Amino acid sequence: MAAPKKGRRAPASQGHPGRTLILVLIAMAGLIGGMFYSGTLTPRLGIDLAGGTSFTLAAQNQPGKPNAINETNMKTAAGIMERRVNGLGVTEAEVQTQGSNHIIVNIPKGTDARQARQQVGTTAQLGFRPVLTTTAGAKTPEPKPNPSQGGANGKGKGDKAAGDQAAGDQAKNKPGTQQKASSSQSPSSKPTTQGRAVTDSLKKAPSPKPSGPAKPTTPQAPPTPPGGAAIPPALQKQLDALDCSTKKSRAAAGEKAANTKPSDPIVACKDDGAQKFALGPVAVEGTDVSNAKAVFDSQQGQGWIVQMDFTSEGGKKFGDITGKLATKAPPQNQFGIVLDGAVVSAPSVDKAIMGGGATISGGFTQQSAEDLGNMLSYGALPLSFKIDDETTVTAALGGEQLHAGLIAGAIGLALVIIYLVAYYRGLALVALASLGVSAVLTYTIMTLLGPAIGFALNLPAVCGAIVAIGITADSFIVYFERIRDEIREGRTLRPAVERGWPRARRTILVSDFVSFLAAAVLFIVTVGKVQGFAFTLGLTTVLDVVVVFLFTKPLMTLLARRKFFSEGHSWSGLDPKRLGAKPPLRRRRGAAPTQTKEA
Repeated sequence: MAAPKKGRRAPASQGHPGRTLILVLIAMAGLIGGMFYSGTLTPRLGIDLAGGTSFTLAAQNQPGKPNAINETNMKTAAGIMERRVNGLGVTEAEVQTQGSNHIIVNIPKGTDARQARQQVGTTAQLGFRPVLTTTAGAKTPEPKPNPSQGGANGKGKGDKAAGDQAAGDQAKNKPGTQQKASSSQSPSSKPTTQGRAVTDSLKKAPSPKPSGPAKPTTPQAPPTPPGGAAIPPALQKQLDALDCSTKKSRAAAGEKAANTKPSDPIVACKDDGAQKFALGPVAVEGTDVSNAKAVFDSQQGQGWIVQMDFTSEGGKKFGDITGKLATKAPPQNQFGIVLDGAVVSAPSVDKAIMGGGATISGGFTQQSAEDLGNMLSYGALPLSFKIDDETTVTAALGGEQLHAGLIAGAIGLALVIIYLVAYYRGLALVALASLGVSAVLTYTIMTLLGPAIGFALNLPAVCGAIVAIGITADSFIVYFERIRDEIREGRTLRPAVERGWPRARRTILVSDFVSFLAAAVLFIVTVGKVQGFAFTLGLTTVLDVVVVFLFTKPLMTLLARRKFFSEGHSWSGLDPKRLGAKPPLRRRRGAAPTQTKEA
């Protein structure tokens, strides 16, 4: 009596197939519920199916670099642009070079085209320059030379907002900008208005005028700022002529400043136009920033800030420049953070900032902080670009191709079903049920991956899903044939299901591993739409293993207990007579449990 009991318990895979099927159904219900909960009921479509925007960017030569436009720099720029756009959550963006000096960028529908335009075309030339002097953003009147004019010698309202941290910022109680080391060192205990926040007095001052209590510290000519270092007359003249009051004038000033050599001083506008600066040579370059990200500061109440980490060499440079600036008086204890010729922040320091980390703060919104962090994180472009053309791409052609592809897929699926029914008869129900489960899992997962990781379904991805039908059907056929082979050897259905499974399992795993390996290699070595095909093929291959192991096998175990299949009905697909079973082994029914245990 003991031997039969052991024989019945032996096949561990026979276990509790009903529980496994219930778990699969629960997982399917959870994925479908997740779709309704997120409000996303259809997969996100790529540019070829949904349309979008296409940019054509032309590379421009930079001063001092006549041979900068070459194949290496173009490929580097295309790679940086692709990472920037993907930083916006657009994983199906197409970025490719065209000719010797053009880059084509295709953005799928649903992405902010204006934001993408700014991201892909911005050179992101970042530099940390010491502040020589600062004044209000409007153009300085020329008629009467006066020490109080020019913003460096006189302390009018504009200068007070720029240089006197204690009197200006604290009196107005406005948020300032502080440069802070990532190791929680506080370089300045006094806020400054050189960040994105601007004081009321600064906004109201049309031009700097002498103020009674605030006398110039060095009233002689040539003009000398409070720090004691003289400003070259030519640079002072440029600062007086600089007009930051309009967007057009700021753009022109930014382009001019961006095209100046890093070793030369510049004049630049604040990005909002409220102030203008005379700045020294670049002390720390943007390439010395290893990482930057937007973070919401809830502890010190600064709101959105950008945290920066420097390279080892950049950390030393940053520590040196902050140490030198800390010994000077305002506004020369400040450094301007210049991005593409515009000053995005000009914090002050009172001691060297060591540790290789710092923050940019002061009036950032979440979007502006993320934009700046994105551009700084993904590096500076080796070339400057201008947008030659911007067009809207329609989905008409892609829709026609998708329609034709779906028809071809439907025809192929119909032929597979006809073959299964004609050859496997009742077993075709198992195959069709497994294909249905695979289709539901594939559709729900691809739909949820859209908002989760930005996955977009394009034409090659649809092709990968259609190819997966054959891969999945092949797994069922391997298992069915193993079962039929066991029945041909004279075994009954229940032992045949369990004995055929280990051999079929090995074949299925090897086949799917090869398919997944090909998809993984294709995904790594390719870009653009081909990656969509590789991703879908890899996903459906993994799901094939899940469906065969957790649905097809348990379902066959349950059906083997049903009379229709176990007795080999002529329409079950497991009729021993049709399969040509060997009579001698069929008579030895008592040996089946022992053989099953050995398997």
